[in-house]
Amino acid sequence: MSADAEVIVVGGGAAGAAAAVHLALRGRAVHVLTQQCGAPAPGCGGGMAASVQRWFPFDLAPAVEQVIRRVRFTWNLADPVVADLPGEAPFWIVDRPALDRLLLARAVEHGATVQEGASVTSLQREGSLWCASTATGKPLRAPAVVLASGSSSPLPAALGLGPSRPRFATAMAAAVDPASDGASATAEPPEATAWFEFGLVHHGFSWVFPRRRGHSIGVGTFLDQGRDGVDFQAVLGRLLPALGCGADQGERRLLNLRIWNGHHRLHREGIVAVGDAASLCDPFLAEGIRPALLSGTLAAEALDGWLAGDAESLQHYSARIRRDWGDSMAWGRRIAQVFYRFPGVGYQLGIKRPTAPQRIAQILSGSMGYGDIAQRVIRRLLLQRS
Repeated sequence: MSADAEVIVVGGGAAGAAAAVHLALRGRAVHVLTQQCGAPAPGCGGGMAASVQRWFPFDLAPAVEQVIRRVRFTWNLADPVVADLPGEAPFWIVDRPALDRLLLARAVEHGATVQEGASVTSLQREGSLWCASTATGKPLRAPAVVLASGSSSPLPAALGLGPSRPRFATAMAAAVDPASDGASATAEPPEATAWFEFGLVHHGFSWVFPRRRGHSIGVGTFLDQGRDGVDFQAVLGRLLPALGCGADQGERRLLNLRIWNGHHRLHREGIVAVGDAASLCDPFLAEGIRPALLSGTLAAEALDGWLAGDAESLQHYSARIRRDWGDSMAWGRRIAQVFYRFPGVGYQLGIKRPTAPQRIAQILSGSMGYGDIAQRVIRRLLLQRS
């Protein structure tokens, strides 16, 4: 039975598209199966560290809507703390559909094939090939697969990749454009500022990212998967007026964020999981694009080596994700477990400390990991509660 490609990429979001373009740049025959190319990413605020540019040999700027130069933190819409981000362009707000299209277009330029409307229903190993069955069309076969099927996909657990029982944060995303309804937006937050609000959500926080038009807003709870019953609509009803918007304005979506939940194997023979399918979302600040692009980049490198005969290349992929992302996220989860249980104390002892906002800014920009601050932060919070 012959192969249709060297690598099948299941999913055309940021992680899958990053893997596809890097594999295509290496001369591999790549076939991408995606439900809809450039479709809006559910709940994606679009924030990512500008440092991801170093992973790509072409300019990502066409997908960038805003360059963020500072972050603003508040508690119950008051008690603000502001920190400047390091570097000339430390944090970007990107148009996610535009980013996905940009990456896939580059992959196609270098020989990749993209098939839209191809929802994968099953993946099975048949001898030396993986067989991807889709809802429509004939099955496709290849020796290697990048599993980039997103947060809601059952495929990773079914294939023994990542956590067998993924952990989800519950969130609501809203996209608002004050000018579209004739409202006059205030200067909260300023144009080049990302805003994180910690007091409105029990066991969680809100974020506001400025877009080319309007704002991208998220409200999420990160402990107990929302069992405390957060009223997201009520939180948005308090947050939106601070932006000059009506309390009921904006398109809203309820979603689950598949967050990092421990070190797990992300590979099997000829297959690797990336992005949300690998449960890589930051468990403290819900950052998802940077780990998606990182894992897609490392997955392409690993599969290229494996296809060239390096039997240990895929094992090295799991190890590198653990080293380059998971070790920091392990500390991030510990911080989150303490901070979100005692958020008022966390804000006073964490965010409001003279050095804390700059440290968080460095984490957002990718220049620092949670491990660099975790032990001091956790010790400080626990001592205050004891």
